[in-house]
Amino acid sequence: MKISKTPIEGLLVVEPDVFKDSRGYFYESYNSKKYIDLGDKINFVQDNISNSKHGTVRGLHYQVGDNAQGKLCQVLKGRVLDVAVDIRFGSPTFGKYFSIELSEHNHLQFWMPPGFAHGFSVLSDEAIFSYKCTAFYDKASERCIMYNDKDLHIDWVIEIPIVSEKDKQGMKFSEIERDFIYNSPK
Repeated sequence: MKISKTPIEGLLVVEPDVFKDSRGYFYESYNSKKYIDLGDKINFVQDNISNSKHGTVRGLHYQVGDNAQGKLCQVLKGRVLDVAVDIRFGSPTFGKYFSIELSEHNHLQFWMPPGFAHGFSVLSDEAIFSYKCTAFYDKASERCIMYNDKDLHIDWVIEIPIVSEKDKQGMKFSEIERDFIYNSPK
């Protein structure tokens, strides 16, 4: 297994060891002993799976307070562009985003700790997206930033996005509260 850093501190790309033969493939999608490099005290408490059709954009979502979530994302079927936006006030990359294509063929995983807004767009006809969370879903703690906020300049690689009514009501990036403060690594 290979874990790679991204240009934004805290975001990691995981490339699991995939064993292929004439029958197909096998890989461990999670093993707490091997994923220790994601963070010392990571405890996944909830797994989520979504099925979406081409052109769907979900996000940009995050939770605050005790319900802030770290997420380990992967695609079981299809292809998506997975996006994380740094919302940690004081971070040298505050307001910047990192995106990566996750697919059933590359088997990559994308780790984002709390302090990032998350979204994805579906590039294939259909995608099954799976992610592990470090906190339970809590409606009162949920926040959403507009996927097409002009301050973020995210290229979703989708011409005509399909967005839920709920996500269309997201706030502007300039209106987010100081829910996450950047702590420089020592």
